[in-house]
Amino acid sequence: MIEPFDDNYFMKQALIEAQKGAEEDEVPVGAVIVAQGKIIARAHNMTETLNDVTAHAETQAITAAAGAIGGKYLKGCTLYVTLEPCVMCAGALYWSQIDKVVYGARDEKRGAGSVGNLYHPKTKVVGGILENECAKIITDFFEKRR
Repeated sequence: MIEPFDDNYFMKQALIEAQKGAEEDEVPVGAVIVAQGKIIARAHNMTETLNDVTAHAETQAITAAAGAIGGKYLKGCTLYVTLEPCVMCAGALYWSQIDKVVYGARDEKRGAGSVGNLYHPKTKVVGGILENECAKIITDFFEKRR
């Protein structure tokens, strides 16, 4: 039985968001932000929809979470995202002072981990949660486009 507050549960919620993105012809990356065991923000990539290169799932989720808690700092929050954040998103997460980042699939080419630790020094980073499922949704998306 899956505990309602474990990393797998919340990553599955991020995967639901990624699927929504795929259905909108966006690169299928999904994110949720959790505070006190509850999802306070849900988002997926919207770069095509908004014609905005900064509209990644993480930035959309950060904005929604800040609105939900009424402040710009996401202390006490955890981000679950299906793909390792890029350098831009890692920078945004740094400034948000989020407590924890949990990602699914690693991004060898563009992931923040490929250039060193760009997260806030107090931010805990965990990778590889439901890694295969998270990688598959992206791989399938790009295979269909070829």
